[in-house]
Amino acid sequence: MTDNVTEPSAGTGLSAKKLPELKAMASSMGIKTTGLKKADLISAIAGGGQPRSEAPDRTRRASRPAGAPEGSESKTERPVVASQPRNESQPNAEQSPAGQDERAGEQPEQRRRGRRRAEQPEGVQPQVSNTQREQEAPQGEPDVSAEVGARLAELSNQSGRQRRRRGGNADGEAQNAGQQSQDNDASTSGGNNNAGGNGGGQGNNQSSNQNNQQNSNQGNGGGNKQSNRENNRDNNRDNNRDNNRDFDDDNGGRRGRRRRQRDRGNRRQRGGNQAIDRYEAEPVISEDDVLLNIGGILDVLDSYAFVRTSGYLPGSNDAYVSLSMVRKYGLRRGDVVTGAIRQQREGERKEKFNPLVRLDTINGADPEQMKVRPEFQKLTPLYPQERLRLETTPTNMTGRIIDLVSPIGKGQRGLIVSPPKAGKTMIMQNIANAIAENNPEVHLMVVLVDERPEEVTDFQRTVAGEVIASTFDRPADDHTTISELAIERAKRLVELGHDVVVLLDGITRLGRAYNLAAPASGRILSGGVDSAALYPPKKFFGAARNIEDGGSLTILATALIETGSKMDEVIFEEFKGTGNMELRLKRNLADKRIFPAIDVDASGTRREELLLGREELAIIWKLRRVLSGMDDQQALEMLLKQMRKSQSNPEFLVQISKTTPAE
Repeated sequence: MTDNVTEPSAGTGLSAKKLPELKAMASSMGIKTTGLKKADLISAIAGGGQPRSEAPDRTRRASRPAGAPEGSESKTERPVVASQPRNESQPNAEQSPAGQDERAGEQPEQRRRGRRRAEQPEGVQPQVSNTQREQEAPQGEPDVSAEVGARLAELSNQSGRQRRRRGGNADGEAQNAGQQSQDNDASTSGGNNNAGGNGGGQGNNQSSNQNNQQNSNQGNGGGNKQSNRENNRDNNRDNNRDNNRDFDDDNGGRRGRRRRQRDRGNRRQRGGNQAIDRYEAEPVISEDDVLLNIGGILDVLDSYAFVRTSGYLPGSNDAYVSLSMVRKYGLRRGDVVTGAIRQQREGERKEKFNPLVRLDTINGADPEQMKVRPEFQKLTPLYPQERLRLETTPTNMTGRIIDLVSPIGKGQRGLIVSPPKAGKTMIMQNIANAIAENNPEVHLMVVLVDERPEEVTDFQRTVAGEVIASTFDRPADDHTTISELAIERAKRLVELGHDVVVLLDGITRLGRAYNLAAPASGRILSGGVDSAALYPPKKFFGAARNIEDGGSLTILATALIETGSKMDEVIFEEFKGTGNMELRLKRNLADKRIFPAIDVDASGTRREELLLGREELAIIWKLRRVLSGMDDQQALEMLLKQMRKSQSNPEFLVQISKTTPAE
């Protein structure tokens, strides 16, 4: 470098000449001008007819394979490059005369170009720096050089994109292991340095960034690193938009990533829809499949449905029903369906529930007819108008007294209010047997919730009706499940025009079960009752009604009082005003073994004039006035004594009308 610096006059005179003049001068001196740049010609002429040694070295390095080592030539040049880092990284800090800057900066720049050409793949021409193009452009260089520069920029863009796809330059990562990821992004994205500007394109950005990386990694300290990072970031903001267009067009940039993510999302969405369709699609039957007939009650849940084949509780033999079949036939919870399931083939993986492949009947009718049935909530409710007589035999005092003091009609919503051990279970059995005997057209359902197992057996053996039970040793979820499915089954029968009677024992225990099973709402009433736990029992009890165009749902439920539990009192108070019939039992009468222990004065039915005739109603009112003047025990004993003297209630009322003075 000292030789080039000591000849300012020669360099200054030669640099003022144009390229054709320099070529002619070099040819006269016997120097080959083919492939030499202006700077090479100046150095060759100034050296006395010999071109600079870096050009043959550069040619030899470029002819080596991309992975071959540089040998001794690269080792001897590294100290030379390291000796002048500041002249390249800070061109504005120390300015020298034009000729000295040209000669002083040409040799390190050419050495770096030689190394970059050796690192490039074969067939890729070396890049052209901004300073050389600026020197050659105003001196009238032919158009061929501009085409060559455009070709070099295009090739450098392609190589830059390839390096970005491979995850960055391996050499840059090895040298800049201590730098942040932001520096790597700035160096690989192709930003300009401050001196070069934006005119050089991506090839100039890459060369300047590589120079900055080499300068910063060769021990110049943190000042050069910080300045290079700032220069790269500032210039990348301006050039990334243009440079990334080609990168995005190759599906390697952010657009490509977004497109891939959208494709993955579509695949996941399609997969999710396929999973839903798999659950909703109806199963396919082949010719060699063996079908098994099944029947049961349909239980429709949130996203699936089952045919309960073993009763009202879930079982292992239940059949799965797809939601598409539920919508196709208009199935509702509580429908009794019959159909067929496919028997599993040999070697086939066993499913937890076999799907229903064929639907034969719904509630005993054709499935097509069930599509036009009315909805229960849209039916018009009325007061009970048709009476359910409970009198069976002359000795059945329970039914005869209930017919007198609190008559029951179709569609009645009645409460049997009883303390413990007052005989409510026996009264429920008498009512059930009387309804089954006197009104065989009525569908009778007895729902026992949280009851003793022996009482369940007793009901099943003595009551001629459908007994649905969940004993107290079962979880609260089972209590709520059978009650909901039972009332839905009753609603489906009412929609078909049937008269249904549901005897619930008892509604207090059902409220306790919902208080345990239902999710907490955060609003707790006195006694520890959750406010949300009282709605499902009310919904159950409120379903009782007499339908205007035919059909009725009668519900008689027992309610416990005087248990010493504040919760039972709160539940009873919630249901006390909801019924239109009430039958009260007295504990003191049951303790004295006076059965049925009915409180005659406190029992009654709303709008009983709709169920009784005018003469019968007048006699009963006269009897009530007589019994109201006595205490509970005396009134019940006198009533039982007079009723035993007659064989039926009409005969008893005739005797009362004769013996009781008229007012």
